[in-house]
Amino acid sequence: MRERIDLLFTNGVVVTMDAGWRVIERGALAVRGGVIVASGPSEELSAAYEADEVIDCAGCAILPGLINGHAHIPMSLLRGLVADIQLDVWLFGYMFPVESNFVDEQFCYVGSLLSCAEMIRGGTTTFVDMYYFEDQVARAADESGMRAICGQTVMRMPTPDAASYEEGLGRARRFIEQWHNHPRVIPTIAPHAPYTCTDEIYRSAVDLCREYGLPLVTHLSETAREVVESRQQRGMTPIAYAQSIGAFEVHCIGAHCIHATEDDILLMARHGAGAVPCPSSNLKLASGVGPYKRFIEAGVKTGLGTDGPASNDDQDMWTEIHLAALLPKGLSGDPTVVPAREAFALATCWGARAIGLEQIIGSLEPGKRADITVVELGRLHSTPRYRYTSDAIYSYLVYTAHNSDVRHTLVDGRFLLRDHRLLTVDEQDILARAQAISERIDQFLLQREDNLLSKIVALTGVTSNEIFEVQVKAHIRDASRIESLLNDPAITITKLSQRNQYDTYFSFEDPARGRIRLREDHRIDPGSRIQPKYTITLTEPALQGQHPHAILVSRARYDATADRTVRFYREYFQPDKITSVEKRRRRWRILYQGKDFAVNIDELVNHAQPGPYLEIKSRTWSQSDAAEKAELIGALLKQFEIDDADLIMQEYVDL
Repeated sequence: MRERIDLLFTNGVVVTMDAGWRVIERGALAVRGGVIVASGPSEELSAAYEADEVIDCAGCAILPGLINGHAHIPMSLLRGLVADIQLDVWLFGYMFPVESNFVDEQFCYVGSLLSCAEMIRGGTTTFVDMYYFEDQVARAADESGMRAICGQTVMRMPTPDAASYEEGLGRARRFIEQWHNHPRVIPTIAPHAPYTCTDEIYRSAVDLCREYGLPLVTHLSETAREVVESRQQRGMTPIAYAQSIGAFEVHCIGAHCIHATEDDILLMARHGAGAVPCPSSNLKLASGVGPYKRFIEAGVKTGLGTDGPASNDDQDMWTEIHLAALLPKGLSGDPTVVPAREAFALATCWGARAIGLEQIIGSLEPGKRADITVVELGRLHSTPRYRYTSDAIYSYLVYTAHNSDVRHTLVDGRFLLRDHRLLTVDEQDILARAQAISERIDQFLLQREDNLLSKIVALTGVTSNEIFEVQVKAHIRDASRIESLLNDPAITITKLSQRNQYDTYFSFEDPARGRIRLREDHRIDPGSRIQPKYTITLTEPALQGQHPHAILVSRARYDATADRTVRFYREYFQPDKITSVEKRRRRWRILYQGKDFAVNIDELVNHAQPGPYLEIKSRTWSQSDAAEKAELIGALLKQFEIDDADLIMQEYVDL
């Protein structure tokens, strides 16, 4: 008597991805209760089992469901937002500002459903996520029927769902408690990366994972700059830091690991940590190419991921498999590196090891969950097909298969996609909802790109300073003479300082946009601050009122702390002209007839007109006060014996 089962897939090429790499040319797969019962030749299984439903897979391959080992799936709503820029500009200039304005529960739910639908269509059955409002990602995974590890992101800075990292840790715990017993969704915590987290965040995350028996999800060594800065700040690489802080005491899923050193690789192998490069994203952001060959040789548990759709821009695991096979060959000059079978393993059986789920998914073996993908082989791009060796099937899967070739996708023996039709997500509804959200973001960016202040505010808070500035500059021949005249009893010196200032000005063809100055200010007088001060200043176009001896300027002026490189700001603001001014400055803060002024003696370095120069300036909120100060500057110029012919009615940058 034949044994009763739920589903019998017949007449397909069964690619088991088991330890023996079994490929059954005319094979079958038996499923009961969401679990694989048997695999083998179609004739044998048809004789042994009576199925409630038989699915004829002639002309198809029957595969383990693909595993996306690293993603940020709500970011499908940010697909195509910005491209062709450095990672830090992409992240801090666009992703974080847009996320802080738009990411909420609805954003994460809609974006996750959109991504789940895309992944199901492409035969992906399991994903590992890291984002905000992760309960909404879990909700989408649950409703769509996918399997997922969902990591609630925690960072030291405020995030869209937590005002502080303490609040983020609390949110992560509540999320885990709520979803801990779900049959397909594994909730966990995801400290974003060593460069955005503290020791306390990582230690708390490890403790939480240990308490509930969960994997820890984090980014590690994605860029060369990240590794350099980690060595400068911590004396070790990000991967070594993760190990030192205890992240490898639980199963750690390390996203990217592109710039893992040889010591890092051996460290990850020894501790059983997972490494998940994301080829398309790593290439698009110019982060590099993962050391796939060394990972595999050293025994590192290695998978593949898509990363977020904002940097990929899709969630097509077939593309990632394709690149994982090609990139090592092109870089090494060795066509045997990462053969097709190994590349496919990175998204199936090896990918399951990388995320710690090899006991239940990743291969078509009895006792494992029935996460299955059926792929059509007889398409124009996959015909003809050769069968002289069982390994030939891997070449078709790795070098020719596309998302559109997927006919069926199942998780736990349940059809999520059948005959190319989505069954668990309303495709038209989710497309409309996604587009509606994107149109709001589009308007935000359109308005921001022309407004320099908005672009600065998107990065950091700003301070609005006094809008009236009174200033004058003059060529001087004897700086010591000015110094002696400052000792006049009519002048009270309140503060004296010396400094080296390095200014970079960003100018634009449309002067109405204003001008940006980046300043690196080094105090060199005894007892002054040791660390340099970095500021970014936006000055909007000025309305100038000419006074006999001074320029009275009315304009908006905004200051903020500059915590990025000049290269970052150049790529972010995209100025039409860049001008650098370096000066040596001695500054006296004085009171003259009850009014405060700054008196500077400046020398310009590597400049055609090095000086020295005298600059007198003051700022105020009051127009009448500014006018009075303009008159007083005239008196000071007379006291300093400055001739009108020596006056300069320009900024240094305009000389």
